[in-house]
Amino acid sequence: MMCFIATLVVKPEKAAEFERLQRELKQLTHDNEPDTWVYDVIRHRERPNTYVVYASFKDEAAFEYHQKTDFHDRLVPPILDCLAEEMDLQFYDGI
Repeated sequence: MMCFIATLVVKPEKAAEFERLQRELKQLTHDNEPDTWVYDVIRHRERPNTYVVYASFKDEAAFEYHQKTDFHDRLVPPILDCLAEEMDLQFYDGI
């Protein structure tokens, strides 16, 4: 198993668009990627423009598949355009 945790700070005026795009990405990931076990997005309670994306994959191949889906290619660039700063992306291995 491999996972990533990404912390993203979004431009305030782009928060609604960011959330809409992330909801779509989450739904498509759940519907089309059985080896992506978790894809979830949460918003910080006290810093409303700060989000965390957590994803868990069966293995590296499942992560690579996720990166190459047509919907990932379509949705991630506009998601990144919503960011106020570079995301903090960390990778983890399951134990």
